[in-house]
Amino acid sequence: MRDNLCVYRFRLIHMGEPMQKHDIVVIGASAGGVDALRTLVHDLPAELPAACFITLHVAANSPSLLAEVLDRAGPLPVTYATHREAIVPGHIYIAPPDQHLLIERDHMHVVRGPRENRFRPAVDALFRTAALAYGPRVLGVILTGMLDDGTAGLLAIKRHCGLALVQDPHDASYPSMPESALRYVQVDAVLPLVEVGTAIGQMVMQPAEERGAQAMPDMIEREAAISDMEPAALQHAEQFGTTMPFSCPDCGGVLVEYYDGDLLRFRCQVGHAFSRESMISSHAEYLDRSLWAAFAALDERENLARRIVRDAQQQGDTLGVRRFEQLAQQAERRKSEIREVLLKCDE
Repeated sequence: MRDNLCVYRFRLIHMGEPMQKHDIVVIGASAGGVDALRTLVHDLPAELPAACFITLHVAANSPSLLAEVLDRAGPLPVTYATHREAIVPGHIYIAPPDQHLLIERDHMHVVRGPRENRFRPAVDALFRTAALAYGPRVLGVILTGMLDDGTAGLLAIKRHCGLALVQDPHDASYPSMPESALRYVQVDAVLPLVEVGTAIGQMVMQPAEERGAQAMPDMIEREAAISDMEPAALQHAEQFGTTMPFSCPDCGGVLVEYYDGDLLRFRCQVGHAFSRESMISSHAEYLDRSLWAAFAALDERENLARRIVRDAQQQGDTLGVRRFEQLAQQAERRKSEIREVLLKCDE
């Protein structure tokens, strides 16, 4: 297991080395995030003595325009992160579409690792690796968004003695991500969006010291290795917890469940990760796809049976007409039943 970074930093501080600040700021957002990030970036101080990293949930084929939008919005330079790029204070780095942004000491990794909570890039992957690399120097920020990506990552930051700031759910366009963070994480500040940028400028200046170190489970390091597509970690992804009697919604692989503090989580054998909210949402999509597939198969069966009925009629095959007409009617009834279920699922 990796040495406890909180204790390590604490010892260095008390051995006479300069006091570290919170010079690594990681920010996560989802639905409503573009406008929220524009406001936040506008309010950041021009001389911010920290590097900022942003993960926003976007579609894999989304146009790469966020960096340009945010670069015009505030005083700090904003670019998409590139693999093994050095970290520069006073700069904002954006996770590219369909790639995780991960933090290492003094540089970044940009990789197409397993999706977490149905997303790539994922907020948890960014937060978790920042906590491992920089411990108490990290400030994690959760903004507007659906479901609960970012909660597990914010837990990792707090376990490594970093700071946690969450947008007030009542102020968020989509409150689910902030609400989840507040449910499971003891945060340091809850603020409306208009105060978040200014608060970041103040919080990065606070001393990064131990404030009650917790044991650091090696699970956090193993999860970071999975996000980074390390072969050894991927081979043992199923060892996180108890095998479940249902499969991964993303790949159909073996799924295990485990608790991250009080937070119920799931991982599959190749590394796809889910919180309880993203798991039930993914399963709902899987069920919807399955129902539509069944509806289509029954529609084909009905059409095939009616085609054979016409052939039987031409052949004067009365028995065949009766038999295949019954099959067509049976398929039509089952289609009607599934149609009712699909309509209720949409309510």
